Amino acid sequence: MICGQQEFRKVSPVKVMLLSLRIITPLFVLLAGVQAEFITDKCILTSQSVSERKALQLLEPLTNQNFTAESLEGGYLYMFQVCGNAGGMKDAGLVQQEKKNGNLVRIGNYTKTRAIRGSDWVLLFYEGGDKYDSHCSQEPRRAMIMISCSTSTKNDFSVVLEDNQKDRDCYYLFELDSDAVCPVIPSKLSAGSIILIIVFCCLAVYLTGGFLYQRLVVGAKGVEQFPNYAFWSEIGNLSADGCDFVCRSRGNREEAPTYRGVATEPLGEEPEERDDHLLPM
Repeated sequence: MICGQQEFRKVSPVKVMLLSLRIITPLFVLLAGVQAEFITDKCILTSQSVSERKALQLLEPLTNQNFTAESLEGGYLYMFQVCGNAGGMKDAGLVQQEKKNGNLVRIGNYTKTRAIRGSDWVLLFYEGGDKYDSHCSQEPRRAMIMISCSTSTKNDFSVVLEDNQKDRDCYYLFELDSDAVCPVIPSKLSAGSIILIIVFCCLAVYLTGGFLYQRLVVGAKGVEQFPNYAFWSEIGNLSADGCDFVCRSRGNREEAPTYRGVATEPLGEEPEERDDHLLPM
C-alpha cells in the first residue's frame, strides 16, 4: 500500500495536465463538429449552388416547426416545414390535407429544393410532388414559399394562390412572414459616442470606488462618503472666482498717471526768503 502511494506521488502535475488535455480536446472537437451541422443541410438542392445553400442557412431558426394554413376555399389544410417531414410524410416539405377524409397529397419535396435570396426575403421552391389528376398536363405539383422579413408579425403562414388553370407550370404560392430573414443592421458608434461612453465608465468607476473606499476604509458617514467631498463642495466657489477674475474688470488696479488739478486747500505760508546779502554794501 505504501509503495502504491509513493508511485502515485511521483506523477507530476504537468503530466496530469497533459493527460487531461488529451481527454478534453477530442470532446471539444466533437462538440464543434456537432454545432457546425445545420438542419437545413437535409434539403437537397437541385443545383449545388453556394449562394442557395447560404440562403437555406438563413432559414435555420425556422426548422423543427410545423406551419399550417387553411386554403382560400376552406376545404384543405396545408402543412409546411423547413427541411423536415411535413404532416409526418417522408421527404415531403409541404403537404395538402383534405378536411373531410384526412387524405394527404404531397405538394413538394425538400429533397428537390431551390432557394433564391434577396435583401430581406428568401423564395423557397419545393418540387417533385404528386402529379395532378387531369389538369396541368398531369405534371408533378410544386410549391413556392415566399419568406419575407417582418418584425411585427412572426411566423405568419398563409396561402396566396393555387395557379392550376393552365396546361403546364402550375404551382402553389404561400407566404411566410418571419424575422429570420431580416438583414442584420450593424450598430456604428461615432467617435464622440465612444468618448462619452469612456467618460461615463470612468466616472462610474470613480464614484463607486471612491464611495466604497470612504465608507469601508476611512469610515466616513453621510455626504462625506462622496469621494473628494471637500474639493467638490468648493467647486462652485472656485468656478465663480475664476469667472470673476477673467470676465470682470474691477480689482486693485493702479490708475494711470494723468493731470492732477490744483488742490482747493489753502497753501501754508512759505518761509520768507531774505535776500539782504544781494544788496551792495
